[in-house]
This record gives sequence, structure tokens and C-alpha cells, in this order.
Amino acid sequence: MSETITPALISLDESLGADKQAVIASLAARVTAEGRANDADRLAADAWAREQKDETGLPGGIAIPHAKSPAVQQASLAFARLKPGVEFGAPDGPADLVFLIAAPDTAAEEHLAVLSKLARSLMQEEFTSSLRAAKDADEVAHIVRVAIGEEEAAPVAESAAPAAAAAPVPVADGLSIDGRPARIIAVTACATGIAHTFMAADALTATGKKEGVDLIVEPQGSSGYKALPQDVIDRADAVIFAVDVDVRVPQRFAGKPVVRAGVKAGIERPGELIRQAVAAVSDPNAERVSGSAAAAAAAADAPSESVGARIKRWLLTGVSYMIPFVAGGGLLIALGFLLGGYDVTNDAATVIIQNSLWDLPPGGIGQYLGSVAFMIGSTSMGFLVPALAGYIAFAIADRPGIAPGFVAGAVANLMAAGFLGGIIGGLLGGFIAWWLGRLDVPRWLRGLMPVVIIPLVASIVASGLMIAFLGRPIASLMLAMTEGLNNLAATGAIVVVGVIVGLMMCFDLGGPVNKTAYAFAAAGLSAGSSTNTTPYLIMAAVMCAGMVPPIALALASTVLARNLFTPVEQQNGKAAWLLGAAFISEGAIPFAAADPLRVLPASMAGGAVTGALCMLFNVQSRAPHGGLFVFFAIDPFWGFIVALVAGSIVTALVLIVLKKFVRKAPVAEAVAA
Repeated sequence: MSETITPALISLDESLGADKQAVIASLAARVTAEGRANDADRLAADAWAREQKDETGLPGGIAIPHAKSPAVQQASLAFARLKPGVEFGAPDGPADLVFLIAAPDTAAEEHLAVLSKLARSLMQEEFTSSLRAAKDADEVAHIVRVAIGEEEAAPVAESAAPAAAAAPVPVADGLSIDGRPARIIAVTACATGIAHTFMAADALTATGKKEGVDLIVEPQGSSGYKALPQDVIDRADAVIFAVDVDVRVPQRFAGKPVVRAGVKAGIERPGELIRQAVAAVSDPNAERVSGSAAAAAAAADAPSESVGARIKRWLLTGVSYMIPFVAGGGLLIALGFLLGGYDVTNDAATVIIQNSLWDLPPGGIGQYLGSVAFMIGSTSMGFLVPALAGYIAFAIADRPGIAPGFVAGAVANLMAAGFLGGIIGGLLGGFIAWWLGRLDVPRWLRGLMPVVIIPLVASIVASGLMIAFLGRPIASLMLAMTEGLNNLAATGAIVVVGVIVGLMMCFDLGGPVNKTAYAFAAAGLSAGSSTNTTPYLIMAAVMCAGMVPPIALALASTVLARNLFTPVEQQNGKAAWLLGAAFISEGAIPFAAADPLRVLPASMAGGAVTGALCMLFNVQSRAPHGGLFVFFAIDPFWGFIVALVAGSIVTALVLIVLKKFVRKAPVAEAVAA
């Protein structure tokens, strides 16, 4: 790999302009003049755009404007030691040491790693002092090359006396937990993943060491990241997310107290973040990372994870990303029915194109707004299968799998293969993208793999297989399932379907079985109509049964048998009323986690009763989510309420009997079960 910095890219003790934009432009011009970029204006504009998102000035008179730009042909560092300094937004004043970090937009991993080493070196006072003391550009270039590993440091004479072992650092006041140093884990990430990510990681690590805290950091940079072992995460007391972008696989940290801040806070205020994290451990109102313990355990792709566990994790990832499309779209469709009536479906597409607020259709403002809501909701629901497939592929192959999965899901939609086609398309796209990502390709091709080659080839192969071989058989299977359900409805045996989906919704309270039932019902809504009401019947039974566990547990713990529940469970019961009313089955998870062998059977009994009653009363729901808050989309609403109340009472009474007369299993026995 060629040198990242040369003397020609260095400016010493001169002014490059009155403000930071001029400094960035001057350094970009140096990079271009050396043939390392083909467009100085484009490079300067990209670096300036990054600067406007978040200023790059750092404490200690340092600034690191940086960009990944298509104008850059070779990863480069340009350096200026300014006299006078220029304001880059640091809290302690102007910067006199400025590095422009210029990376190609398809930078290979080794280039990004080199640039990241520089960012980490800037956190060391010895490094910055040597830059200020350097006599010429050659000396600066040597100092920087040593820091980033491109040159060897001068040998240091060995000391005659062996170094004494470092004494343990005493824990600072307020940073111990149960008499031991606090255990904190942190994640750092910035938009480009080159500089701030690693500087924040080093600042947090150094401060944790200074304060005597057991702190481990996971930097999530552009060149990838090494996930912390799950056992390290499990032992941690709290988490710090010092990030400007989403944390990758946040479910790993589920349930941990969390402190959230921008990545620059990790550089400028690491001690403050550590103290906030320690304080959050003992604060019952502190924010915690969302997700279930099961999701957290499954999130780590460890070698010991079974094939079945991996498949479950992939499918749950797809469903979890799909649900917002379904929930938002379904509620908008229901709102469209409320405003424009159930006939709004007949000409909604025509109305939104040919009419407007100042040119209303014959039905007036209600028809127009109802048509708008219905069409937005229908469009959102149209992403159900592509989103499911895309994020299954993402769970398998990370970001390179998203495009092949989405395309395969869209093809499944096109061929009427439904959510089953989306699952198979997502698995295909993900596996092909994962396999392509493991190929040992030439260095010059690595940058193109994740952004061009993998999406292109995986999309062609996965979607081609769907079109040529798999789409039609899956579509035929989906048609057979639909016709079978319609036949059950016609013969009166639809009650059996209600019992089955009721049991599934209460079996694992938001787990894979629950999500399978919900995905089946939500995906089928698009096939519902005034002449085919079976999808609406199934949706109503699924939603009503899913509301039973939290409401029943709220009823038992706050009204019927408070003495059988701990004070914490009684508090959870108060929250479960609202969660249940909104169709959030996970409101019952705290109870099930503590006593699964009594809570889950009781929940399933009530869910089966509710599912059966919904079918008996012919309850239909045109909304896939919302619970009692979408009453206008449920018909008859009285039947929905009766089924919900009956199932909740059954679950509450069965649970009370089990708690009184059935001994609670030991924890180990419950976990094994």
C-alpha cells in the first residue's frame, strides 16, 4: 500500500484562510495537486457537508475534517499546522493541528484501518506534542507514518532495571457497584466510521482506566466491527451508546440500563458519560435497551448457535422490521374506511390523482381524505413482503443482503407468492449475498463487492430462481391455503381456526410462534373483500387473542388476587392494562419470564376461548394493529369486547388457581422447560 501522507501534503506554520471552510478547501487542493483526487471542489464539498452535520473540532487544538468521496482516488492525509489557529467548533477554542482525512467512497478495509489509527493517535498527548515540535514536513510525515503503521519507530534503548508492575487503579468515588468496580460496555459509531468512532472509543477506554472502571468498547467502524462476546455483555452493569448512527444488532444489549449520546460526547465528555451509566444502574426509571432476553441471546452469531436458532433469529428480524409497515399502513387503511366508508376502495386511486382539496370528489371532503389515507396505507402494506424478505436477508448477510432480499420479496409479490414467498426469497437472497461476501477477491475489487457486485449478482440469482422455479409452486400453495380457510368458513369449522390462532398468539407472547400467526393474518388482509371476509375474521381473532395475556395478568395482579403477586409484578400489572388495550402482547412478558409454567398455560386457555368466540360472533377487523383504539375498523365491536373479556377472565382465573394449588417450579427447572 502506498504512503498515505507525504511532505507535499503538509503545510507548516502558515495561514490557509480565515475560516475552516477555506482551510478545508486548501487541504483538498493539496490532495488533488498530488494526483490523489480528481476534483478538489468535489472533495472540499464532501468534507464541508460532513462538517456541517457535526463540527470536527476536538479538545486540545485538534480538528479532523474528513470525508469518503468519489473524487478521492487514493486514501490520503493532508496536514496543516496553522498560525494562527482557526475555529472548528471545539469547546476549548481554535484548532492549530488540522488533518484532512480523504478516503475513496469505495475504500478498502486496510485504507480505512490506517485512517482510523491516525484518529486514535490524536487522543495521545505525546503524538500531538511531537507534531507541534516538528521542525519540517519530513519529520511530520515520519511521525504520522509511524503512528499509522507505515514506518517503524526508532528503537528505544532497554532500561537497565525492570519496570515495576503497575499498581491497581483505585475506583473513583461513586463508580463502584456492590463493592467492586462498575462494569460498563460502550458502543461508538459515527456517520463515516473513520475518525470519531475510534477517538471516542479510546477516550472512553482511557477515562475508564483512569477512574478504575471495568470498561470495554465496541467501535463500529466502516471497515467492520468485532462484536463483544455475549458473556461480556451479560456481565455488564450498563451500556453507553456514543453514536451518530444506529447501533448494529442492539438486541444483544436488551434490558441493560443505557446512556445515549452523540459520538463527540464520547470524546469530549467521557467521564460524564461513565458516571451517568453507573448512576443508571440504581435508577429504576433509567432508560433500558429495548428487546427481549430471548432476542438478546439469539442476536450473537456464535459458533455454538444451532441451525434452528439461527433460522429463528433471521425470521424474527424480518418480522420485526416488517411490523411498522403493517401497523402504520393498516391503521391508515382503517382511517380511510372511517372517513370515506368501506366503498372508498372502489375509486381511491382515481380520486387522489384527479381530485384535490380545492376540487373535491362527489363524496366531499370525507371521500377525499379517506381515499388519501387508504392509498397511503395500501402503499405501505405493499412493502410487507419486500420488507420481510429484505430484512431476513439483512439478518443473514448484513447490509449487502438488503437489496437482493427486497428485490426477491417484490418478485414474490408480483407472482402472488405471499409472505411464504417472501420468506423463501429473503433466505435465498441472504444466503447468496453471504456466500459472495466470503469469496477471496483481489484487493482492487473488494471496495466494489458490497455496493455493486453482491447486490447485483445476488438479486439476479435469487429473483431468477423465484421467477423460473419457485414462484408458481409457492403461489399455488398460498392459493390452496386461502381456499381451505374459505371452505372452513363456509362449513362452520372456522371456529377451529380461531382456537388455533388463539393458542399460537398466547404460546410465546411475541416470540416466533406468536409472530408467525400475526404475519399470516396481516399478510392475508390484502386478499379480504366484502365477498371474502375470512382474512378479516382471522385478523380479528389474532388481535383479540393477543390482547388477552396482558389484560388478564393486569386483572389478576391489580384486582382479583394482589396477594399472589410481588410488588414489582403489581406495578407491571398497572402498565399491562394499557399495553393490552393497544394489542402489545409483550406486556405479559415480565410475568411469563418469572413464572412461565403457570402463566403460559393460563394465557393459552384464555386465548383459545377468545379466538373461538371471535369466530362464533363473526367478528371482523380491517385493521392489523391498534387493539381497542381501532374500534371503528372492528365489526361487531360488541362481539370483540365480549370475546376479549371472556378470554381475559378465563386466563386470570386459571392463573389464580395454578398459583394457589400448583407449586412453582425452581428456576432451573423452568429454564429447562
